[in-house]
Amino acid sequence: MGTSYALEPDDRTLRGHFSPDFPPVLSVDPGDSVRVRTLDAWWSTGPYLGDDVAERPRVPQYREGYGHALTGPIEVRGAQPGMVLEVRVDAVVPDVWGTCALAQPELNARYGLPPAGTVHDWTLDPVAMTGRNQHGHTVGLRPFLGIMGMPPPEPGLHPTFPPRRHGGNLDCKDLVAGSTLYLPVPVEGALFSVGDGHAAQGDGEIGGTAIECPMRRVDLRLDLRDDWALDTPVAHTPSGWLAFGLAEDLDTATARALDAMFALIGRLHEVSRADAVMLASVAVDLRITQIVNGVVGVHAVLPPGAIR
Repeated sequence: MGTSYALEPDDRTLRGHFSPDFPPVLSVDPGDSVRVRTLDAWWSTGPYLGDDVAERPRVPQYREGYGHALTGPIEVRGAQPGMVLEVRVDAVVPDVWGTCALAQPELNARYGLPPAGTVHDWTLDPVAMTGRNQHGHTVGLRPFLGIMGMPPPEPGLHPTFPPRRHGGNLDCKDLVAGSTLYLPVPVEGALFSVGDGHAAQGDGEIGGTAIECPMRRVDLRLDLRDDWALDTPVAHTPSGWLAFGLAEDLDTATARALDAMFALIGRLHEVSRADAVMLASVAVDLRITQIVNGVVGVHAVLPPGAIR
């Protein structure tokens, strides 16, 4: 049994970028657990009933030019480039409010909407797992963290918006409690951060936001693997095994997701690449992760029990 820690979003732990230069706010051993609380993506202090998310009240730590509110970074002792960080998601509990907004003018133009965005303010029930907006629409909740990841190895500040091979803004709705995310480690110590809580989201995140919400509690167990060479995120979720492809276009992202899935099937079932391709053709589904972060995402899904 490892040691358990807790992190709150405060002056010491909040960051608006990824960077290998940030000192860790917590150091843990492989196998330790961390309970994390996160802000919503906009660094909000609470719900705001209005039409402009940019005008919502924010915590004092927010500065112009910041991206998502990240809690971290967490050092995992012994982590080295070439290893795999194993992130087991044991619990994800949202707060009681959230927001969905058409906050990107280029997306509004894509859908033939005026530049000023529409905002849906949601009241969330973490017990019943439902959300209700100001217009009376109700949806089921399936909370997850949009961002779990590590910084690129290059020095300096890196934006939080694009997903990367070592995680970050994956925005994959399947990374719910009960999932384990596997990420290639890019820097010594891993320097893992989390944020961008989503109470509910559809595949693609087509409007640019999910129900963006703070998370009251996220329980994570962090471990290291040195027996697996990964080049892109892979996850084991209640929906099955996922292999991610990330690129500037969907065709390239799809090819990368499939390459990772073929390798995964070969590892799981001890078959050749040719056999993995044929098995994938009858057992694997392709899904669009998100199309709104500049770098788009596709994930290949091997459902539970699809290959026996």
